[in-house]
Amino acid sequence: MNEVNAIKSKRDFNAIKRALHGRNRLLLTLGTAFGLRVSDLLMLKVGQLTGDSLTLTESKRSKTRTITFSKSVKAELKLLDGLPADSYVFASRKGNAPITRVQAYRILNDAVERAGLTTKLGRIGTHSLRKTFGYRLYENGVDITRIMTILSHSSERETLKYIGVTADEIADAYESIEI
Repeated sequence: MNEVNAIKSKRDFNAIKRALHGRNRLLLTLGTAFGLRVSDLLMLKVGQLTGDSLTLTESKRSKTRTITFSKSVKAELKLLDGLPADSYVFASRKGNAPITRVQAYRILNDAVERAGLTTKLGRIGTHSLRKTFGYRLYENGVDITRIMTILSHSSERETLKYIGVTADEIADAYESIEI
């Protein structure tokens, strides 16, 4: 499996977001806002995304997780208004099933290409969304142990590596403190 990274630059993230529309844009935004593995993200149904939160049991670890929707997520979810509650959010055109992981990968990489970021970012993967979620939490000052718990990691070091926090970034943080 190829290693993928978080999309650290907000400018790059927004450029990718502008290159997407409709359901495909929702894939990027919900994937980053929820921090779910793509297997769980693709299985979401419209009826699960009504109200103010989502409670689900993650397929890999069988942990129940509740995700509270932010204002921006609620705004994005308006796209689903009027769709049947039992339909997949990321429905395939080939019957009653969600799109595949491969299709999600293609959607994201096509957007990176349209945004002109292929050379800068290289290929990203669907797991980049989950890593970007973790990185944004870290960037917003959420305690690393809390991020570790959310991502179901066994150590802080694993989480820092996972979200791509480098020794240089840690050194820059220390240097920014002036006393």
